[in-house]
Amino acid sequence: MKKQLLAMLALVLALSMFLVACGKSNDEGSPSNGGTSNEQPSGEEPKEGGVVTYAVDAAPEGFLEPAFYGSAIDAQLLSFLTEGMFKTDDNLKTVPNLATWEESEDHKTYTFHIKEGVKWHNGDELTAEDWAYTFEVLAHPDYNGPRYENAKYILGAEEYHNGTADHIEGIKVIDPHTIQITFKEARINNLDNLWPYPMPKKYYEGISVKDLPESDKVRTKAIGLGPFKLKSIVPGESVEFERFDDYWQGKPYLDGVIVKVIDSSLISGMLQNGEVDAMEIRPANVDELKNADNIQVIEQQGLAYSYIGIDFGHYDKAKGTAVMDNPKFQNKKLRQAMLYALDRENLIKAYLKGFAKVTNTPIPSIFWTSAPESELNPYEYNPEKAKQLLAEAGYKDVNGDGFVEDPEGKPFKINFGHYSGNAAFEGRAQAIIQNLRDVGLDVQLMTGNLVEFNTYNQMKDNDDPQLELFFGSWSTGSDPDPTGLWGSKSVWNYGRWVNEESDRLLAEALSEKAFDDEYRKETYIKWQKLFNEELPALPLWENKDLYAVNKRIQGIHVNAGGLLNDVHKWWVKQ
Repeated sequence: MKKQLLAMLALVLALSMFLVACGKSNDEGSPSNGGTSNEQPSGEEPKEGGVVTYAVDAAPEGFLEPAFYGSAIDAQLLSFLTEGMFKTDDNLKTVPNLATWEESEDHKTYTFHIKEGVKWHNGDELTAEDWAYTFEVLAHPDYNGPRYENAKYILGAEEYHNGTADHIEGIKVIDPHTIQITFKEARINNLDNLWPYPMPKKYYEGISVKDLPESDKVRTKAIGLGPFKLKSIVPGESVEFERFDDYWQGKPYLDGVIVKVIDSSLISGMLQNGEVDAMEIRPANVDELKNADNIQVIEQQGLAYSYIGIDFGHYDKAKGTAVMDNPKFQNKKLRQAMLYALDRENLIKAYLKGFAKVTNTPIPSIFWTSAPESELNPYEYNPEKAKQLLAEAGYKDVNGDGFVEDPEGKPFKINFGHYSGNAAFEGRAQAIIQNLRDVGLDVQLMTGNLVEFNTYNQMKDNDDPQLELFFGSWSTGSDPDPTGLWGSKSVWNYGRWVNEESDRLLAEALSEKAFDDEYRKETYIKWQKLFNEELPALPLWENKDLYAVNKRIQGIHVNAGGLLNDVHKWWVKQ
């Protein structure tokens, strides 16, 4: 499922979702990303006991229920607390976890068989009713989280969401451990897009859907199905988990996990002195850590990319669609000029230490559907080309101050937004601004400062007009479908770009015809060429996912989805 979320989810998200990555396909065009394992010492068996300290460098939003989280930090916390009916393997394939399934011949109906005896942290057994309740929440008219996208293709979900039906027609509970889900139409990624995380129906009983996100049972007393249960929270500082002995895959080895929020400037020191055992790190930390005796630095191809978003309008929540009502950036040559103005190669060298590569598509090259670079305009750094395009579009320096006016001769100023966090972010933001100013665009850092991460995400959610250009990252999840960020009806289409041909191609790439892999790939390549020409955002780079792990921790398995896989298998050497 969605990691980054990326990104920022990218985010996550950020993170989502919300945040960071890179990769490539093998010669056959199928995913080839694999995983990295921390092998156990020869002859040494896993040992029980011990507490691991995991760290993040930004405070979580505090949603400990998957249905409501929107940041990559919350996603990391949830990796210890809960898990889904299915998961993604090393080859980006959806595989069974808490449930197995059969698919009907028409690709519309899935019958899921849930494992018996799986316990919530309060002792209740997981049932089909829990998962059915999840979709009732996601599609409820009062639900204001970001996951309706993962339920809306179920038959009857739209009617339930609009208040014209009192149930979801496509959800049928057969027995306590069997549930049948029918979709409106056959789509190639119906399963991949389906929300896999059940919600504890009995535990949330009596809490209205609109009140759930701020309830104690979501914020401070959350339960899950994962290997560790919530023990305590110090807001903005730490979250402590303890071992869940009745975990369905067997008692975890560790006694517990403490997740600390630390300042990014302290990352290297705290890892080296053992105050922190594991975390995702930034490129700036690698040189300090790669020679540390107690630290293993892991590089992994990931699923995310970074970009500069462009404000085209706002999101109409009542109609569930983006509206392009901001004319400021709707001249295509202006957008193309901005991308030619960016020295992306040097930005990567200076601020990512080379742990990234330039991209011109929002489908990471790890996917078999990613367009070959030879079929895309590379937009190589060319400030003179940028100036030429600006002039052709009517953006000229009329008053001789070094900055262009708009085609009507009026001042043309642009606000650029970037979130705070890593020490390199300030320099990166200023370098991007300087690139754009060098070609005559009067770009300023919004408010004069970087914005706190959660506040920045809220500004994007609320279409804050100050965010005219904005730095973002996005993690695609295991399916290459880019609709989640670029479809006109997606809440995460933060630029609010609307393009009929884009929506048509995105829909075609999920239709029954797309069960033919070659057809799906060709359709996505057409879409990427459209994106590459129209530039509804300025693609920057695919990152490497970087992690630091204390060598005392064993059982680590890293793949494109991240570091926090199978955490019940983690154990520590004496």
